[in-house]
Amino acid sequence: MRIAVFAGSASGVGPRYREAAEELGRTLARAGVGIVYGGGHVGLMGAVADAALGEGGEVIGVMPRDLVEREIAHRRLTKLEVTETMHERKASMAALADAFVALPGGAGTLEEVFEVWTWQHLAIHGKPVALLDAAGFWTPMLAALDAMVEAGFIKARYRETLLVASDGAGLLAACEAWVPPAPKWEGGLDPQAVGR
Repeated sequence: MRIAVFAGSASGVGPRYREAAEELGRTLARAGVGIVYGGGHVGLMGAVADAALGEGGEVIGVMPRDLVEREIAHRRLTKLEVTETMHERKASMAALADAFVALPGGAGTLEEVFEVWTWQHLAIHGKPVALLDAAGFWTPMLAALDAMVEAGFIKARYRETLLVASDGAGLLAACEAWVPPAPKWEGGLDPQAVGR
């Protein structure tokens, strides 16, 4: 099994986010779960990779050539796959992974996790998508998603497909118990969505 990890290229304020990334890396490696991630040596990306490698875990990085040339790539990975574009990077990560998790991060992390979560709803893949809620980082975003449900833009059954865990063990348990939802457009268009 491999889990794609989306994480910030920064470490955030204080040690709490880095510690959560390191704990996740160690937990996955000890469980024999490989990591697929963006390939960087910086920020939380580097922290999760270093922790997993320190436990003898498999860590595969996927990075566009221009970022490798800027010397952002981690040089001690199990494997570094170099792509030409960001789109190729994301497609490769999705193909290599059996599940996805987002650690704290910025705009890039949000873009990555929302894309794979949307793909799940559209049955482009049938893999779990999760947030590692280190120190309550994702609480404001989860409240925003709940507001989208209340406003009628996300159905509750799809909101519930986004797993949330506070540590690596909880994340693994949630991924193992996860059951794919029915595709969003199964049986034709959602009549409430027509005309929007």
